[in-house]
Amino acid sequence: MRKLNPVLATEREYIVERGKDQRISEYYGEDTFNISVAKAKLPKEVFKKFTNIINDRRVLDIDTANSVAHAMKEWALEKGATHFAHWFQPMTGLTAEKHDAFIEHAPDGKVIERFSGKQLVQGEPDASSFPSGGIRATFEARGYTAWDMSSPAFIRRNGIATTLTIPTAFISYTGEALDKKTPLLRSIAAVNKSGLKALKSINKNDSKRLTSNGGPEQEYFLIDQDYFYKRQDLVLSGRTLMGAAPAKGQQLDDQYFGAIKERVQSFMHDLEEELFKLGIPAKTRHNEVAPSQFELAPIYEEGNVAADHNQIIMETIKMTAKSHGLAALLNEKPFAGLNGSGKHLNWSISDDQGFNFFNPGNNPATNIPFLLFLAGVIKGVHKNGDIIRATVASAGNDHRLGANEAPPAILSIFLGDQLSQILDDIEQGKITKTEDAEKINLGSHNLAVLDKDATDRNRTSPFAFTGNKFEFRALGSAQSISTPATVLNLVLAEALDEIADMIDAKNLDTDEAVYSVIRDILKESKSVLFSGDNYSEDWEVEAAKRGLPNNKTTPEALRALDSDKARAIFKKYDVLSHVELKSRYFIKLERYVSDIEIEAKTVCNMARTSIIPACLKYQEGLAASISSTESILGDSMDLSAQICGLKFVAENINSLYSRLKELGELIEKSSNIHEEQERADYFCFKVKAKMNETREIIDTLETVVDDELWPIPKFWEMLFIN
Repeated sequence: MRKLNPVLATEREYIVERGKDQRISEYYGEDTFNISVAKAKLPKEVFKKFTNIINDRRVLDIDTANSVAHAMKEWALEKGATHFAHWFQPMTGLTAEKHDAFIEHAPDGKVIERFSGKQLVQGEPDASSFPSGGIRATFEARGYTAWDMSSPAFIRRNGIATTLTIPTAFISYTGEALDKKTPLLRSIAAVNKSGLKALKSINKNDSKRLTSNGGPEQEYFLIDQDYFYKRQDLVLSGRTLMGAAPAKGQQLDDQYFGAIKERVQSFMHDLEEELFKLGIPAKTRHNEVAPSQFELAPIYEEGNVAADHNQIIMETIKMTAKSHGLAALLNEKPFAGLNGSGKHLNWSISDDQGFNFFNPGNNPATNIPFLLFLAGVIKGVHKNGDIIRATVASAGNDHRLGANEAPPAILSIFLGDQLSQILDDIEQGKITKTEDAEKINLGSHNLAVLDKDATDRNRTSPFAFTGNKFEFRALGSAQSISTPATVLNLVLAEALDEIADMIDAKNLDTDEAVYSVIRDILKESKSVLFSGDNYSEDWEVEAAKRGLPNNKTTPEALRALDSDKARAIFKKYDVLSHVELKSRYFIKLERYVSDIEIEAKTVCNMARTSIIPACLKYQEGLAASISSTESILGDSMDLSAQICGLKFVAENINSLYSRLKELGELIEKSSNIHEEQERADYFCFKVKAKMNETREIIDTLETVVDDELWPIPKFWEMLFIN
């Protein structure tokens, strides 16, 4: 077993900054410029005006901006900040920021701290090196960031630096969106407008504003940092590109919800304290299915803020892990043969009165607003399942989807027994009153009697109703939730508009019109409802009969973004123009190709410089052993078994040389392919396939080569030693 580099003592000593009796509620959000801070720092009239601007979605005037900027600066200086940064989410899937100091020249030759409303509202980072998908030429560098008033600014500490961080949108010089936040905000506006129209059609006019809500559950792996830096594939691609499965993986089911190890729980404690200070409602933590895999789940919140918070969570997981001598892996499939990591997006729509339209209540069969929005989801997912699937397409996620650990690439909806029965009854013209909730008596007076939920959970479903929200379970762990949330909002907005028109055309009593529309929707969209095992081969066959798309790879899935249907819906609701949508299609294709190309080149480099030399050394040792034994014992000993072993190693080394040559040639030939979709198909079906063949040989050699000679940490070391 390899000896780990010792972690610095300062990283082992956890300094307790807070008293043992201090509650989370006493410091929660202390590093965010939230409403309570704004109220304390701003003049009363300015605060009132500012909150009205946010709530009524009005344009910010410069006087109010100047007042808010001054208050924000003073608060940040009190926190020790020296700089401010416009923080945005370009199409890399990560975040970006440019830091500027709070200084301006003073008349006496010194400097003063100053922060204006103009600096708060608009920034100008260089846009030339961010993905634009053809919107901008490389030499056209200008881009703008625009302050998002609905997401609170926050203090970010990194080493000894402290920065006021301001969430912003990111657009090009000519106004096109170059980020993930702008389309999300547009989609929230769309679902607000369409939702209010639909509610008006059923005479529910007390809702003044609707918003989308989100709660992304974040999965991740932790391994010792020393192992991480000993593996080129982890450093460059975020996942292991070679490695034989250990004898023990997750087959004993002893990891899931097991006792959290001390080192990991210390990490989780520090992580959550940082998140709490930033006003991020980290609620749940636990071991996941695979060894060294974990999950963090926040409390549900407004969708745009939830998207920002999830980006901060991913960054903070990595930073906190480092301080504990750990490396956090967010790639969807860090270890072959073990469960990968996903991100379950819990999604719902609510209004300004706090009403959740996905909450069925005690009697969902007569809850007309709920049925209205439920019908919208069914209609939207059925019509646009291919577009929704495209939002979760990536090289990493292709390893998970359908791999008996994550939903398949077929988009279907699970509603559970109760809602399925209600819809069946409505389809048949019956309205059934829901019975009181069942109880579960465990047969002991020491154990409480439990309320039985109205429906079970289906962990194989990609889009499942879970009591008062839908859970979109197909997201990859490393991706932003913004694009999937954007499309869910968008397809629901379109469906609600169509439903409102259908209700108005019925010329019936409101309730009966809704039931009649639901019957019409079920006739055209019922095929998307499925309650069985989504992993089974039978479902693939059945889904094909139902006409549901099954785009298993990223290049196949992304074609949905380059369709007339996609262009029409994005343009209709002003979420993405044709140019903006086309750019995202190209960006996703380019990213897919780049990811596979980096992986393939890394496999070649690791094999040539590390794996083959180790195997040749082992082969040399075997040959020398056989030769020396034969010279001493002669014909008195049968050495056929040793010779067979030597031959096996030699044959696999030869095969590895051949595969590496073929893989290198494929990579070289790819430079002659210039059309983006064709290039992505080539890397998917040729380069990746050859890379997998190469890996099989390397993994076979790992199982026979001397453990002391093998040049990189093995799975069992990384996953079970911590």
